Amino acid sequence: MFQRPLPPADYPPFAALPVRHISGGDAVRRLAVHVSGRFTVNQPPVICVPGFSRNMSDFTDFIRHYRATASIDWPIVLVDLIGRGRSSYLRSPDAYSAVTSAHDLSTIARALGISSAVFVGQGHGGQAVMALAAQHPALIAGAVLINAGPTTNPRGLVRLRANLEHVEGMRGDEQIRQVMRQILSADYPGLPGETLDALAARSHFIDKTGRARGLFDPALLKFLDRFSHDDEFVPQWHLFDALASMPLMLVRSQLTDRLDMDTFNGMIARRPDAMVDRFIGEGSPALLNNEGEVGSIADFVMQVGGSRRRWPFAA
Repeated sequence: MFQRPLPPADYPPFAALPVRHISGGDAVRRLAVHVSGRFTVNQPPVICVPGFSRNMSDFTDFIRHYRATASIDWPIVLVDLIGRGRSSYLRSPDAYSAVTSAHDLSTIARALGISSAVFVGQGHGGQAVMALAAQHPALIAGAVLINAGPTTNPRGLVRLRANLEHVEGMRGDEQIRQVMRQILSADYPGLPGETLDALAARSHFIDKTGRARGLFDPALLKFLDRFSHDDEFVPQWHLFDALASMPLMLVRSQLTDRLDMDTFNGMIARRPDAMVDRFIGEGSPALLNNEGEVGSIADFVMQVGGSRRRWPFAA
């Protein structure tokens, strides 16, 4: 196993999220999961899947607000996909895909004894959920896709690559802080600097040499090298349609550059029965840090689980 830079053992974004590791089927693949809540027959677990270069810390606020909204100890599983966070790295750009991530999700569910769950996927995580629906439809009791669809806006991928490359290897606390604030303020305008610093710590840490290190495999940057801003992707509607028979919630953040409005509207047209929400004033990933955003997801989950609680915008 190769050595890679790691954040301190007491790294703040991970402090409240202790993990166990699940074997991905070989000696190299180790998948980090955080499990909370009480598993019961009547409450489908919620499995949260972060975006392309993201990790489970993006759902830290989600857990807290979900507990307050649901008022019960709902079972929630946070996942670090392979190559992200505290899961192992593969070091090959070709090893990373939505299909690979879907396989890992099924491995995690099997290891935890979960026969079906509501999956909440952001960006790439949502595409992994669609791929999982094609592979193992019985695993999905319901799905929430946040800034995720049958295709990704190539301009968003190019911007992501440029931002990650810009930060990669930078040195000096103050320089890193200012650059990260500048990058994040485009997605989250109006947030105070201290809040942006906390968000930056979810994707990067500063190592012992004072350099910025991503909490993801550098091979993911090489994966992004294949895209340019004028690419035209063919939507994989067959993957989206794998969710056709399952309860579905579709969410788009106002400032996201990963899921364009035309694709989102096409998804709604294809699934007019889906629950739809729009998050105002933020980009990707969605912050999920208030009762409005998390409450709508919680209502969807409880509806899937047979709760009598009404959706806030039901007629």
